[in-house]
Amino acid sequence: MLDLNDAEPQRSSDLIPDGSFAKVVMAIRPGGIDGNTPMDAGLLKASTQPGSDVRMLDCEFTVTEGPHIRRKFWQALTVSGGKVDEKGVSMGWLITKRTIRGMIESALGLDPSDESPQAKAKRTLPALKALDGITFIAKIKVEPGRDGQSDQNRLDIAVTPDLPEWSKVMKGEDVPPRPGTRRAPKAAATPADTAPAWRAQAASPATPARNASPPRTAATGPANGNTGFAGAAPAWQQNQAAASHQAQQRSGPAWLNE
Repeated sequence: MLDLNDAEPQRSSDLIPDGSFAKVVMAIRPGGIDGNTPMDAGLLKASTQPGSDVRMLDCEFTVTEGPHIRRKFWQALTVSGGKVDEKGVSMGWLITKRTIRGMIESALGLDPSDESPQAKAKRTLPALKALDGITFIAKIKVEPGRDGQSDQNRLDIAVTPDLPEWSKVMKGEDVPPRPGTRRAPKAAATPADTAPAWRAQAASPATPARNASPPRTAATGPANGNTGFAGAAPAWQQNQAAASHQAQQRSGPAWLNE
C-alpha cells in the first residue's frame, strides 16, 4: 500500500501575477568565485557570456506567506564587471547597490529618507554573504522571455516602509497586484501582415482581410492580476495574521537583529 497523504498538494506552474506583493526570503547560491572579503569566499558566479568579466550573486527567492507561499523565482545581481560609468564604476553594481539597500530597509523597517547615524550603520554590511537568508517585502514582476525563452518572474523592487503595501503585507493583508507599465514585445509578422498593399486593395469585399491577433503580453491570461480573493479573508491570511503583524520579529541573518 502506498500512502500519499503526506505528499504536498499540487501547485500550478503559472507565473506569479505581474506586480504581486509578497514576503520573500533570499538565499545566495555560491558560484565558486571569491568576493572581496573572506566571508565571500566562493560566493560569486561568473557570467556565461564569452569574454564577459561580470561577477554576480546567484539569488533564489522563496515566498514565505500568502497565496503564493513556497513559490520560487531566481535572479542574478551584478557585483562587478560589465559596462562602467564615467567614473569607471560598474553600472550593474550601482543598480545592485540600490536593490540591496532596499532589501535592508524593507527587512528592518527603515525609512529610505532616514539618514541618521543609526540608520546608516544598519545599511553597512560586513560582507555580501550577510544577505544570505534576508527576509523582506518584494514586488514581483513578469519579465518577457527573449530569444524563444519563456517568461520569468523577477524581483521588481524591494518594498520599503514608505510605500503603503509594506505595512499591509507585514500585517498579513491581501494586497492586489499592481502591474508596472512596460512595452509589450513585438509580435512576429505573419504572412497576412507582410502581404503587398496592392493585394490587400484587390481583395474581394466578400472576403475581408484577416486581422492579426494582438501580441500576447505577460499580463494576459492567468497572470492578469486577478487573485480571486474577494469577500472573507482567505485561510492563509487567517492562519498567519497573528505572526505577520509583529513587524519587529523578523527572520533573517543575525546581523539584522543586532
